[in-house]
Amino acid sequence: MTSAITLYGLLNCDTCKKARNWLKRFEVEHEFVDYRANPVPAATLKAWAQQLGGWEKLVNKSGTTWRNLLPQRKSPGSDPEWTLLLKEYPALVRRPVVVQPDGEISVGFTDNGFKKLFGK
Repeated sequence: MTSAITLYGLLNCDTCKKARNWLKRFEVEHEFVDYRANPVPAATLKAWAQQLGGWEKLVNKSGTTWRNLLPQRKSPGSDPEWTLLLKEYPALVRRPVVVQPDGEISVGFTDNGFKKLFGK
């Protein structure tokens, strides 16, 4: 692999830990970015959402953070509203976000999904 992938997530997220352990086990060179400590710029979040097919694909609506939001916060009507929400609540971003050296991204972790993604 010519260049490392970047894995965005939260340091204490169990799914992110599993993904990082998988990458280590299969010797996939990577860099981990905790986006609570290093917030992702709004333009990057918007680009991720566009590449994935919309904000709905980037946002984790099954977690406690989403369930605890006020009802009026659960229906952002524009890109700036979505990015503001994710800046305020980084745990809403589906984890982990994998950014390939060519800029292609994917979200989430499963053993089979990573095997396909990295050809292992």
